[in-house]
Amino acid sequence: MPKMKTRKGVSKRFKLTAKGKVMRHHSMTSHILTHKTTKRKRNLRQSTEVTGKQARNIKEMLG
Repeated sequence: MPKMKTRKGVSKRFKLTAKGKVMRHHSMTSHILTHKTTKRKRNLRQSTEVTGKQARNIKEMLG
């Protein structure tokens, strides 16, 4: 049986924590930042957890 290959695009976008949670970064942080509030931009900097079926699919793709 050959080894499972990692989906490289997924490995660049998502990280697994020590407990197995899938973490992702927020979008909307690259341009048109002048009309966004400081609070909103600060909150977008933090990563967030992926839950449910999507998290299971991502874990499969990470291998």
